[in-house]
Amino acid sequence: MAAVFDPTELHSIASRFIGRPMPSLVDGLVGALAERWPRHIRTQDEWILNNAGGAMGQMRVLHASITEYLIIFGSPIGTEGHTGRFAADDWFIILDGEQWAYEEGALEREVYRPGDIHHLRRGVAKGYRMPDRCFALEYARGFIPGMLPFGFADALTSTMDVRSLAKTVRVYAESTISQLRIGKV
Repeated sequence: MAAVFDPTELHSIASRFIGRPMPSLVDGLVGALAERWPRHIRTQDEWILNNAGGAMGQMRVLHASITEYLIIFGSPIGTEGHTGRFAADDWFIILDGEQWAYEEGALEREVYRPGDIHHLRRGVAKGYRMPDRCFALEYARGFIPGMLPFGFADALTSTMDVRSLAKTVRVYAESTISQLRIGKV
């Protein structure tokens, strides 16, 4: 089955809102995405704390299925950690702030600013840092259930934040079931 989203089109839509204050940016972006993909975008203004790979941020899940997810992820105070290594491609479209990254062996950092796309290719892992505030539209395509243990591990072994973990599971399940009902894997 074909993917619902295209990273180039997501970038084009997101670019229309970059530079706005964050509340306006988020509202405009979610509205435009829901208009373009009305059966595939969650419009609930529901943020979830997320700890993964040693980094802490928050996410707003816009779409989740077995093969894709689309979220707004970020932090108003910065964070850093491990990206994870997945059987999925991940496009991180910077909306506000800055992200730094590096791969094994790199002696210089990669720098991503508003409008830039950080494409984490399938099977690659990096260290990353958001030195101050940073928010991005994050799109992943691949085997999404295989990414969930990475997203859950810190909550189970470090933060013990069962409330955020339960909220994540609920939102992912609701969205995935909704997509399965309309024939989207």
